Amino acid sequence: MYPEEFHYTKDHEWVRVDGETGTIGITDHAQKELGDIVYVELPKAGDALRAAEVFGTVESVKAVSEIYAPVSGEVTEVNTRLNEHPELLNSDPHGAAWLIRVRLSDPKEVQKLMSAAEYEAYIGEAGSH
Repeated sequence: MYPEEFHYTKDHEWVRVDGETGTIGITDHAQKELGDIVYVELPKAGDALRAAEVFGTVESVKAVSEIYAPVSGEVTEVNTRLNEHPELLNSDPHGAAWLIRVRLSDPKEVQKLMSAAEYEAYIGEAGSH
């Protein structure tokens, strides 16, 4: 269900690391909790992120939720497809609907995050957290 190569946060974000680049998104669990997503607000390329700080919002028909950075770094790319098609977050949260890419400032931060198995156990125990 949850990709093994991703690392997860308790706030339902994921990061996939490839060398010095981290691709960040929200989990399938998060999009199910939110319902139909209608708008996404993301940072710009060049913005600096700090792990555990808010970097954007996702708006659904039910609520507006903040998105927290799983890692620190500089935003190198933003998924502009989400401007026109925020519903991709509902249909493909672990694929086409990635949010941003960052140049990691501290790759070791990833070690503090959960594995797919740990995340699945967490959301299983947390219920509707």
